[in-house]
Amino acid sequence: MERPPQLDYVQNWDAAIDITLRRLVYGSVSGAASALLLFRSPTTRWAAVAFGAGAGVGSAFTDSSELFRGQFGANFSAPKHVDAPKPKPVEAEA
Repeated sequence: MERPPQLDYVQNWDAAIDITLRRLVYGSVSGAASALLLFRSPTTRWAAVAFGAGAGVGSAFTDSSELFRGQFGANFSAPKHVDAPKPKPVEAEA
C-alpha cells in the first residue's frame, strides 16, 4: 500500500525542520567552542558563532532541498555542465 502524497509532504517538513534545528545548534556550538579557543575580542567571537550557525543552516538547506525535490512541480536542480569545445592548437610560424 502506497502512502498518500500529503503524508510524505508532512513527513518531509518534519525531517527538514529537525535537520535545520539540529545543524543550527551544532554549528553554533562548534562556532562558540572555536571562538573561545581562537579569539579574544567579543566581536570576533560573535562572528565565529554566526559563521558556524550559517554553515549549519546552509548544510541543512542543501539536505532539506533534496527531500522536496520534484514535489512542487518544478525541478530546481543545478544546470547541467556543458563542455566547451576544445581550442585548436596554435601553430608557430617560422
